[in-house]
Amino acid sequence: MCKANQFLEEEGAVSPVIGVILMVAITVILAAVIAAFVFGMGPPEQAPQASIRGSADTVGTFNVLKLEHQGGEAITLTEAKTKVTVDGNAVIFSLSSDTQFDAGESLYLYNDTDEYYLSPKSFVSGNLTGNIVSTGTTSNVKIVDVGSQQMIADLAVNF
Repeated sequence: MCKANQFLEEEGAVSPVIGVILMVAITVILAAVIAAFVFGMGPPEQAPQASIRGSADTVGTFNVLKLEHQGGEAITLTEAKTKVTVDGNAVIFSLSSDTQFDAGESLYLYNDTDEYYLSPKSFVSGNLTGNIVSTGTTSNVKIVDVGSQQMIADLAVNF
């Protein structure tokens, strides 16, 4: 028998090699799927979906920003979960132990000695020392979910 014909007739080794390659590929894919579940590489965290309205308001003689939660999911207002800024300045939460901002509630942003605070109206009236912005200007308020780094609200409020 000619050596050239010998290569054409002996195909016995091709099938086991392909079988081994397929088994290795299946094992690698299965290991990757199991690792994704074990190490929590699931879908990314989502920011709360809420409708927030910002408006100019006055408490006494001072301009304040009123934030109204008009609907959607509750927003947890702690510094570990939510970041609020007014014109790029960080806002300090001066809230009671209940840190949920639910639909139908209103909170107020005010200025006290160059610091911005967010609190209920009952707390605001005794702590005002200055306007949050001047009349005739626009203030930009951003509410960001810290965990997902997604914007919850981006408001431009005219005074």
